[in-house]
Amino acid sequence: MRRRHHFHIDYRGHSVSATVETGMRPVVEVLVDGKETGHTPAEGDRPVAVPVELPTDPPTPATVRATAGPGVPRCVLIVEGDPDTHVMAPRLY
Repeated sequence: MRRRHHFHIDYRGHSVSATVETGMRPVVEVLVDGKETGHTPAEGDRPVAVPVELPTDPPTPATVRATAGPGVPRCVLIVEGDPDTHVMAPRLY
């Protein structure tokens, strides 16, 4: 059975959202400021790294690392040049 899990974070004025779709063919989709910037199939419960860019001048490379399972999916935002890993909060729809 497929299920969608949504995550979000506001990072330095930019909206980063991720959708983790679980089931037979897990998929991770990432939106930055409302535009789809990454789409990657997942393999089982292994973490998936989706490379994206934040629209700054110059663009800032970042990665959304998503884990589909086991249990509840999780997402974090990793921004190049920032030593911290930012946990993306789950959103209910």
